Amino acid sequence: MKTENVVFVGGPLDGRTLPVLTGPTGQPPKQYKVPVPGPAGETLLVYNREPLLRPGSKLGMPRGWRYVYDPEGVLARRRWPWQSRPKEA
Repeated sequence: MKTENVVFVGGPLDGRTLPVLTGPTGQPPKQYKVPVPGPAGETLLVYNREPLLRPGSKLGMPRGWRYVYDPEGVLARRRWPWQSRPKEA
């Protein structure tokens, strides 16, 4: 399996670079979930993938990825175009 070194921004893993397994397309997963054990139980930290754009890229294509901490820990779900949108109260 191939890995890619990805930078983590924010949260407890701020500033660390960790190897992350890539998928069949060569990209790391859209979300990285880190379970953290604690005295009150297990806490789940959620990091969302963002493109790492470097200055001077003429085409605007990402040259890498970084994970940004999501303090709410909302797990994004895949939405299909033919599904109706959830109703808001």
